[in-house]
Formats: sequence, C-alpha cells, structure tokens
Amino acid sequence: MKVFWTFQWIRHADNFGYSHGALPGTIGTIAVLITAVVVGFALHRVDGIRRLRFVAPTAAVALFTAGVLWLAGS
Repeated sequence: MKVFWTFQWIRHADNFGYSHGALPGTIGTIAVLITAVVVGFALHRVDGIRRLRFVAPTAAVALFTAGVLWLAGS
C-alpha cells in the first residue's frame, strides 16, 4: 500500500503544488525536514527552552510546516 501511495504521489506531484516536479519537490521537502530537525535539536540544547518541554518540537513542526507550504506555493 505504501508503494502504491508513493507512485500516486509521484504521478500527481504537480497537484500538490510542486510545480517543478516530484524530484525537486522531494529534495526540497527533505531539506526542510532536516533543517527543522536541526533547529529542534538546537533549541532543545538551550537551558531556558529545555525547561519548557514542548517548545523545541513545536518550533520544529512549525518550521517544517511553513517550509513545505512555502515550497508548495513557489
């Protein structure tokens, strides 16, 4: 089922807003995901933010969502 979903995503990548194709969209999404993970880990290392448990993951998810929406819009 996952393979079928992947093929459907590749086939209809331009419908999801990735107008430049599936490969650039996938590369951009992975780059945004890696950036969000790095930011989340970096924020987790800050002592003032570490006490607030959900700030770092929330910031990482917000960054990832904003990045994917930006990629889909461009």
